[in-house]
Amino acid sequence: MPLIQLTPAERKVHRAEAHHLDPVVMVGGDGLTANVKKEIDAALGAHSLIKIRIFSDDRAAREAMLASLADEFNAAPIQHIGKLIVLWRPAAAKEKALDEDRKAGPRDVKVLKFSKRPGQRPEVKTLRVLGNQRLTPGGNIKRAKPKPQTSVKKRSQT
Repeated sequence: MPLIQLTPAERKVHRAEAHHLDPVVMVGGDGLTANVKKEIDAALGAHSLIKIRIFSDDRAAREAMLASLADEFNAAPIQHIGKLIVLWRPAAAKEKALDEDRKAGPRDVKVLKFSKRPGQRPEVKTLRVLGNQRLTPGGNIKRAKPKPQTSVKKRSQT
């Protein structure tokens, strides 16, 4: 029995998400080899929802493979139709490395420009504001003023 228990509504959502997916791992006549298990684990880590095609005619063997894969990789079995099975494992949280030296990057800002004529819709413009720029209340972009450089002599006095 897998550790992850899903409600029928959650399973339904994952089935809908997996509908358009293509199988990423195919299990051949050799069955679940070490390399196939390694690929399944890598695919679950990368995508969290995967579809697997099993080329076996024995339905009981496919059911056993689904149960063993769900137990081994701590995944939830979502669906088993024919020779396709769908597994889901929650994505692991990725840690972001904070860089103190990093400056602000570009950002897209939507600006409304109102017409002087009444009854006209405002015009929506998307402007890209860079890290050293700011947006004025009138919707214009101005460059931020650089800090004035102080001389070496003044820096040593303070």
